[in-house]
Amino acid sequence: MYGHYVRQIKCCVTGGALLLASGATAGNRDDWRSYGHNEDLARHSPLTEITPANVGKLAPLWSYHMRPAGTTGETAAVHEGVPARFRTGYAASEATPLVIGGVMYLATPYGRVVALDAATGKELWTFSLPGNDQPSTRGVAYWPGAGKIGPRIVFGGRTGKLYAVDAKTGLLATGFGAGGTVDMKTPEVMNATRAPYGMSSPPAIFRNLIITGSRVQEMPTKGASGDVRAWDAITGKLVWTFHAIPRPGEKNFGTWEGESWQGRSGVNVWTFVAVDEKRGIAYLPFGAPTFDRWGGDRKGENLYGNAIVAVDARTGRYLWHFQTVHHDIWDLDLPVTTLIDVKRNGRTIPAIAVMNKMTIMFMLDRVTGKPLYDVREEPVPTQTDVPGEQPWPTQPMPAKPAPLARLGYDAADQADGPAAYRATCDRMIKDFNIVPSRMFQPLRADSSVNSFPSSWGGADWGGGAFDPASGYYVININNIASPQQLEQQPDGSWGLKDGYRYFLDPATGNPCQKPPWGELVAVNVNTGDIAWRKVLGDNPEPAFADAGVISAGGPITTASGLTFIGATRDSMLRAFDTKTGEMLWKAKLPASNYGMPMTYRARGGRQIVAVVATGGFAEPATSDQVVAFALQ
Repeated sequence: MYGHYVRQIKCCVTGGALLLASGATAGNRDDWRSYGHNEDLARHSPLTEITPANVGKLAPLWSYHMRPAGTTGETAAVHEGVPARFRTGYAASEATPLVIGGVMYLATPYGRVVALDAATGKELWTFSLPGNDQPSTRGVAYWPGAGKIGPRIVFGGRTGKLYAVDAKTGLLATGFGAGGTVDMKTPEVMNATRAPYGMSSPPAIFRNLIITGSRVQEMPTKGASGDVRAWDAITGKLVWTFHAIPRPGEKNFGTWEGESWQGRSGVNVWTFVAVDEKRGIAYLPFGAPTFDRWGGDRKGENLYGNAIVAVDARTGRYLWHFQTVHHDIWDLDLPVTTLIDVKRNGRTIPAIAVMNKMTIMFMLDRVTGKPLYDVREEPVPTQTDVPGEQPWPTQPMPAKPAPLARLGYDAADQADGPAAYRATCDRMIKDFNIVPSRMFQPLRADSSVNSFPSSWGGADWGGGAFDPASGYYVININNIASPQQLEQQPDGSWGLKDGYRYFLDPATGNPCQKPPWGELVAVNVNTGDIAWRKVLGDNPEPAFADAGVISAGGPITTASGLTFIGATRDSMLRAFDTKTGEMLWKAKLPASNYGMPMTYRARGGRQIVAVVATGGFAEPATSDQVVAFALQ
């Protein structure tokens, strides 16, 4: 199958626990306290030691190997169906470490969570998950403690367990759930099924609450619910539940035809809950309902699919919602959520930036949910030959900013290139019967609609970073299509013909349409205009030297005016001038960084930039290293 890739996460469980030095949990604003630096998910650091003037002096300081000692490619657990080239002995990670009080906390793809000395990379303790469980792919969260109860590292597992570990010792937290764990697979969310349920991203922390999303199936239709829940950080008891699909008697019930809402999976927060800690509001970015390419069995708007929902963080009470896609049949999840401040007419408006995979960016008043730039319901294509499908006739489109990525395809868009590359692309167009497409083009049964920006997303879990000084929101985007076609299944429903596929040359990973393919874009949130866009990544093919490469993960910004990003398939870490987009520095990593960089002040006052470099996004994982950089 053209352009079909597999990512495999393997499992190796070992480890132990050591005692940290006293004072290791004392934190400050120079720490990196959550996946997005703070619960606002702005991914912005106040540190200023590393500047545009001296960033060229960054050099490796230390590295840490996440793979347990004695594990090799021959001994690492691998699923039988994994192709040979993926059997590298390494596992992929999308994690971003935390640093609090001089200690780095990290989820590894080897069944362990570890604590490191953030200044040296020395291992302090390890916690090994029981059985074959794996910690959340993208990292852990930090709860600072309360009263006599010390700080805890909290995270979800692939098996539906919520773990709390003592931040000082690495031992399961006393008094939390049953021996330090809570089983989140309760009857209320499992819908009388044995469907998969876990967490791929770390939870949010608000005071003494742990707010969790979930990882559920994309097919079949019936399965675990994507409800968002809050748990007591001390006891592990359930405090509140917000129903991802409104129940009878709840606000906004009735956006699903008949009983199609019952037992429906999807509509989950698989990325990150943002929290306005000052106002006590949590923001829940929901994904698409199952099945996310066909909606014939779920006619209607399908709330709260593809919506950002604001709730009272203390109680889970509904405040407002904004749906970015009605009746999603394209897998346009809502992975990007960032709290921002917009300056307009001499005042500062507390806002939230949300973006679906289509890179359509909405800026909303974070208190009221009202758009800051005009949003209109625009007519979209509704023609399809799939019986029973009823696409929604309009979709919301903001006046500003314009979509950040390519969203349509015509035959004239095919790229020129080397003969072998062109032949592969030509054959793909013929074999898959690829037809031109427009934004929000419904899928068909007689041909493949070349849908941009593909199931990978123009933007995905890495999200963007917000620099409050400039008002620039910086995000990496991909321009890649998925040629997708529907076919009827034995049970009468409709699914993808030949599964997920991508409009690219599998030998090189280069998309078949004209470049650019990978970009870094800055949006001025105060005006809604694109401030700059730059090609991102070094393409090894001479014919496409200026095309960029596909990326996964995201950037961070610093108060000194820098934007750091790994993310690219060329295994580089780069620094850009946030104001101009000029690339100032780059360094080769042992493999690509598909989480985010992060930066912190280590013991002694030194600013350090660290990344997890494993590779493994649409290519084999080839490393297990955490790499830290500092000024020479």
